[in-house]
Amino acid sequence: MNLCVIPARGGSKRIPRKNIKDFLGQPIIAYSIRVALESNLFDKVIVSTDDEEIAAIAREYGAETPFLRPANLSDDYASANEPIKHAIRWCKDKGFSLSYVCCIYATAPLLRVEYLIEAYEKLRNSGKYFAFSVTSFAFPIQRAIRINNKGVSMFYPQYLMTRSQDLEDSYHDAGQFYWGLPEAFLNNLTAFSNKSIPIILPRYLVQDIDSLEDWRRAELLYSAICRNNF
Repeated sequence: MNLCVIPARGGSKRIPRKNIKDFLGQPIIAYSIRVALESNLFDKVIVSTDDEEIAAIAREYGAETPFLRPANLSDDYASANEPIKHAIRWCKDKGFSLSYVCCIYATAPLLRVEYLIEAYEKLRNSGKYFAFSVTSFAFPIQRAIRINNKGVSMFYPQYLMTRSQDLEDSYHDAGQFYWGLPEAFLNNLTAFSNKSIPIILPRYLVQDIDSLEDWRRAELLYSAICRNNF
C-alpha cells in the first residue's frame, strides 16, 4: 500500500496556527489533503498532528487521524523526518505492508496532482530511494553577495566576470512533497544524494511560507493561477 503523511503540529511559532490558518477561504491544510486524495495514489492519507483542532479539521476534509503524535515529536527540536517515521511504524504495527510513502507539507497550496503522479511514476522501479520537488533559483547563486559593516562583497568572487549564461543552473528544495521508500525514511537517509530523483517545478508554483509576507505572496500566486488557468 501507499501511504501519504501530512505533518501538521499545532505549535508553529512564526505564523501561529499556520497549518489551519485561513488561506483564501479554507484552512491551508485542506489544499494538501485535497490534492493527495484527488491523485488516487494513496491507500491512506494520514495527518500526523499533536493538536485536536487540527485533527478535527483534517477529518472534515477527508484525511485520517488515527493517532495524536507524541509531544516529543512535536516540539521545535524534532526533525522533519520524525513524524514520517512515527506514521510508518504505526502502520507496520497495525499490519499494513507499505510500498511507498509520501510526505506532503501542510502548507503547500500550490501543489498539483500531476507532479505527485510524475514523481511516483519515476520512482517506481528506478532503483532510487526518493523523488521530491525542486525548483530553480531565479538568480545565479554564483553572483550572491553578502552585506556587512564593511560593505558589500561576493560569496564567489571568481565569477565576477563570468557571463550569467555561462553559469551552471542551480536548484533548491521546493518544500512540497517527498516520495520515498519506507526504509529510506526509517533509516534517516538524505534526499540530497544521487539516490534521489528531482521533480522540477516552475517557480510560479513554489512559495515557501515562513512569514506573513510569504503567506500573502502565496495567496497572490494562487489567485493569479486560478484567474489565468495556468
